[in-house]
Amino acid sequence: MNKNLYKILHQTNLMVGGIITLFVITAAIFAPVLAPYHPIDDADLMVSEEPPGKPYWFGTDIQGRDILSRVIYGARISLAVGLISQVFNTIIGVSLGLSAGFFGGWWDDLVMGLTNIMLSIPSLIFALAVMALLGPGLINVFIALGFTNWSYSCPITRSQALAAKNLDYVKAARALGYGRIRLMFTQILPNIIGPILIIATLGVAGAILLEAALSFLGLGVQPPTPSWGAMLSAAREQLFTAPWISVFPGLAIFITVLGLNLLGDGLRDILDPHTLTQRN
Repeated sequence: MNKNLYKILHQTNLMVGGIITLFVITAAIFAPVLAPYHPIDDADLMVSEEPPGKPYWFGTDIQGRDILSRVIYGARISLAVGLISQVFNTIIGVSLGLSAGFFGGWWDDLVMGLTNIMLSIPSLIFALAVMALLGPGLINVFIALGFTNWSYSCPITRSQALAAKNLDYVKAARALGYGRIRLMFTQILPNIIGPILIIATLGVAGAILLEAALSFLGLGVQPPTPSWGAMLSAAREQLFTAPWISVFPGLAIFITVLGLNLLGDGLRDILDPHTLTQRN
């Protein structure tokens, strides 16, 4: 067996996190096929707050909607918010960090000063402030979260760029006449992609938690759109009389975030052999 494949298969965190993440992604993509009912239209007050069992395996909510179907469709919202917002965060953070590490000087001071300011503000507080200005809604959630966590990838990229710009292969490319932009994006960036990928994976989990928190507070995805955070918020009054309404969305958030964190942890072990050596 190939040595690298053997190493990957024997990384428990990577395998478990990958399986969980793949399961959630599959559920989100094939939601219309997997969901037994429509998450919004199939509401029947005659079966309101039905406990788990046939034919409602996760029970029903106060409006008689199937919770299993809403949890499955909710995966689409959570993954979309997590992935799209993290793409924006990564682009911003990598661009600023790469340029700061490569150029240095006053630009480096400016970028790191701005990064330190962002790091001093809790992500949820910043997102709440943006949502308070823009108002609730899915598009505004993308905007708020897309400019929230770039400060985590920026210093990582900067430190990697600082170390890489003086290596021999970069000097050789510079001697061949490569311009600054070409050096950054064709020589340095491909060789520091590992740590960036790890931060991005963990960032998706963080964005899903932030979206759930915003929706729980009524500033995120608005009803009747199925969102795990909004489902938790709507179930607060039935916490003791119909606990299944809140248990299953909460479990969905927990399992998804756990899977992404395990995946990120496993990627760190694969891409950063020093970490694995220290653990052993």
